[in-house]
Amino acid sequence: MKVYKSAKPKSESDQKALKETVAEIIGNVRAKGDHALMNYNGRFDECHRKELRVSAEEIREAYDKLTSEEIEDIKAAAANIREFAQAQRETIGEVSDFTLAGGIKLGHRAIPVDSCCCYVPGGGYPLYSTALMLGIPAKTAGVGRITACSPVIKGTDSIHPKTLVAMDIAGVDEIYAVGGAHAIAAFAYGTGQIKPVNMIVGPGNSFVTEAKRQCFGKVGIDFVAGPSEVLVIADETADAEIIAADLLAQSEHDRVAKGIVVTIDENLAKTVCDAVEKELETLETADIAKVAWEDNGEVIIADNLTEAVEYANEYAPEHLEVNVKSEDMDEIVNDLRNFGSLFIGGHTAEVFGDYASGTNHTLPTLGAARYTGGVWVGSFIKICTYQSMSKDAMMGIAPLVSRLARGEGLVGHARAAEVRIEKNEG
Repeated sequence: MKVYKSAKPKSESDQKALKETVAEIIGNVRAKGDHALMNYNGRFDECHRKELRVSAEEIREAYDKLTSEEIEDIKAAAANIREFAQAQRETIGEVSDFTLAGGIKLGHRAIPVDSCCCYVPGGGYPLYSTALMLGIPAKTAGVGRITACSPVIKGTDSIHPKTLVAMDIAGVDEIYAVGGAHAIAAFAYGTGQIKPVNMIVGPGNSFVTEAKRQCFGKVGIDFVAGPSEVLVIADETADAEIIAADLLAQSEHDRVAKGIVVTIDENLAKTVCDAVEKELETLETADIAKVAWEDNGEVIIADNLTEAVEYANEYAPEHLEVNVKSEDMDEIVNDLRNFGSLFIGGHTAEVFGDYASGTNHTLPTLGAARYTGGVWVGSFIKICTYQSMSKDAMMGIAPLVSRLARGEGLVGHARAAEVRIEKNEG
């Protein structure tokens, strides 16, 4: 394996400063509530609204600002996402009255969380697709109270109308015009206007990510996510222009996004790099994508596809594309284990999953795919066990439990079993 194009060396960012800044924001929100939220809204987004919850009238006005085609497009994407979410929900079953020897009955229930917040980023783009990706699986899971928040368009008091419409179509119950680390703190701890939730999901910038990290425990989260990333495994049959387009689709997210190609063909490595440079000449978002590609893009030449697969499994990318000849495809796909979402074949663009094919685009980054998948219906459902025992079942297991507990030195545990034996003997 050799490196054809490498990423620039990274200096360690001042994580300590970030942690301290976010901790201060969280502390201020806990202490000052809505007053702190409004101050941060004004400082970061030039937003001066006093009522943070978006009204029904604002949502209706948002629909009026969209064309009928834009609304229908959002509904079409939502329909695909909802249909796949419903199929996922059907795979989450309950176990009722599983019986062990001796009459012990065990089971588990699949219980939706009571409430959640869907964090939808604002920033340079209105990422209304994220509203669908978070709200729809939450609704399909049966979450009782679904809230959402997003930063306003800077210099205004309003969330982007496409984001509001997407939140409404997704089935969100409450929408709030607030973003950033202070929004995470508000939904974790609550303020006068915002009732806290049980779980917060969704991507965000480094401040949002750090706030989720610090609030985890008080509130559940999906995962701690970093910059967007895509890795493409390709052989000599792959189309360099298609790969270049997919790399730049991720690179335009922000200047720290990462695109990687692992190929077994050195000529493809060269043609992909050439295609990227050509595409950048006309790409409207080249000011961001060019920096991301030059600073973070990598092209690696593997000795064979087995080595390419090993590299991908170790890297565990957010998005993983496989673009090899058909006779190798099944074996490669079966050997891949660590990825947020997998895109098989040259026709299957990663961006299709970003918007409308039905799978979720809220995915693990920074190697987290080694231990978790992306947001799905199951993210909002707790699997909670239960058990019941008859007198005979209790008498059968209590002596075993007593011996095990005393073996650990936990006499109180043992007595909780033994007292039942004593009261039921004879």
